[in-house]
Amino acid sequence: MSRVLGVDLGARRIGLALSDPLGVLAGPLTVLQRTGDRAADHAAILRAATENEATLIVVGLPLSLSTGRPGPAAQATLDEVASLTERAAALDPPVAVETSDERLTTVTAQRSLATGGVRAKDRRSMVDKVAAAVMLQSWLDGRRRTEP
Repeated sequence: MSRVLGVDLGARRIGLALSDPLGVLAGPLTVLQRTGDRAADHAAILRAATENEATLIVVGLPLSLSTGRPGPAAQATLDEVASLTERAAALDPPVAVETSDERLTTVTAQRSLATGGVRAKDRRSMVDKVAAAVMLQSWLDGRRRTEP
């Protein structure tokens, strides 16, 4: 296993998280502000992946809470993931991209920050990278359960 970059694509911010080299623990990395230019945003994500030697990018997919199926937000994410995947495949070496269910990660991140004593006004700047870490940790845990 090598490092994995977790990505929480938001409308205004993109949260990034990174696994340890063994793929056991995920931690918050940074928050990128959306530029309004999807190509520039993807370049920043890919730069973070290469700078941190991630060989895989896992993007949170906001499935419907009630049905677990893709709704409009998930479809928009899938469209963006398709574009990111194309750019990541062109890197040398290529970086793989996949999605993972991110239901309730922002709620979990908010609660975790509040429980940790982070003031409400400070949470806004941190919640996206913590949500990315929650999603990535869930993905890592699920992968370990299915490996022999």
